[in-house]
Parts: sequence; C-alpha cells; structure tokens
Amino acid sequence: MRPFRPGWVPTLVVLALLPGLIALGCWQLGRADEKRALLAAYAERSIEAPLSTAQLQQSDDTAMRRVHLYGRFDAEHSLLLDNRMRDGQAGVELLQPFHDQPSGLWLLVNRGWLPWPDRRSPVAFDTPTQALALDASVYVAPGSTFQLHPDPVGGQWPHLLTAVNPTQLWQQLAREGFAHELRLQPGPATYRLDWPVVAMGPEKHLGYAVQWFALATALVLLYLYFGWHHKKENNHGRRHHSTGPA
Repeated sequence: MRPFRPGWVPTLVVLALLPGLIALGCWQLGRADEKRALLAAYAERSIEAPLSTAQLQQSDDTAMRRVHLYGRFDAEHSLLLDNRMRDGQAGVELLQPFHDQPSGLWLLVNRGWLPWPDRRSPVAFDTPTQALALDASVYVAPGSTFQLHPDPVGGQWPHLLTAVNPTQLWQQLAREGFAHELRLQPGPATYRLDWPVVAMGPEKHLGYAVQWFALATALVLLYLYFGWHHKKENNHGRRHHSTGPA
C-alpha cells in the first residue's frame, strides 16, 4: 500500500481551517432551526386572540403577541426609522407613542412604511386625533441593530433614527412605557405593512451550511489527494535521477 505523507505544511493548513469550516456549517444549521422555530411561533400566535395591555404587562413571553389597543397617538413625538427599502425605493417607517386609555400605558407603535424620495422635503404623514381601536403585534428585535454611529439624542421632532429604542424614548419623555415596539396590523392609521417575519429564511441558512460543509469536504479530499500524489511524484523523480547519465 502506498504510504501517505502529505507534509507538515498541508497538515497544519487542514488542522487550522477544517474545524472552522465545520463550525460555520453547524452554526448555519443552528440558525436555520432558530428561524423555523420563529416562523412556527409566529404562525401559532397570529391566530391567537389579542391580549389586552394589562394581560401583556403580566406576560413573561411577549414576542409576537397580538395586542388590542384603545387610545390616541401622540403626534408631537414621532420617530422616523431611516434606511427602509421597499421595491427598491427609499423610505422610512413611522413610529409614534400611543396612549392606551384602559391601562394608562404608553406604547411605541409602528404605523408602517412611507416613501421618502426627496430628502430636501420632509416626510409627509398625518396623525389621527380621535381615539382609535387598534390591533398590533409585539416586535422583539433578535439583536442589536448595527450602527456606524449612535443616533443623536434630542433635537427637533420628528427624530430621524437608524435603530428603535423604546426604553430610551420613555426616559426622554419621562413616561412609563412598554419596552418593545408594536407593529400595527391592517386597520385605521396604517401605512404600508409588509414586514418580513425573519430577514433571512431557514432555506438560505441551509444553503450556506451546505457551502461550508462542501468547502470542508473539498479541503479533506485535496489533502488526501496531494498526500498520495506528492509521494508518487517524489518516487518518479528519484527513479528519473537514478537512470540519468553518470
């Protein structure tokens, strides 16, 4: 049987890269499982009866819960979430404080997406002045939003932001408010509502996992091939040298 001698350098390269490639593939598989669980939870909770704000405050698991609200918007303290794209068009999402009258609780409600094609002009929107009965769902961000620099605090309203932080808003306004964003469901006072449940579906994570595992497999096959091929070339070189002219 031909001996296997790949050499120190290829061995060190494989030992350095192979665990990382396998770990990345396993991480993508884990992310796919998380996204499937998230989609299943969303489907389950989308058919549940809405909670009242009092029930919402007592719940330990508020993510994606449907909530029934009754009250008024605060038109003076609007937030515009920047860098929101729809169909290749730039725009913002409009978020406004909403005072729920039965509970007295303030909630930050996302009314949907608005186009903003010309930044020389302010975003055009209106705010209902009458009391409204609304249904919304709690949005709990999966992690911190990446920002090149933090959003400025204070300044003229409406505030243009790149990340939503309800707790910071309630501290700024000296109000008692709910800690997470609520996204309106179709009804009065809404703009364009088409938020994806997850930014990247489980099938994409599976695709990335396959790519990482394929790279790991290719690395091992190349290592095995050159381990035997290198020995064969060395033997051929020695035979050629021994039959040369004296």
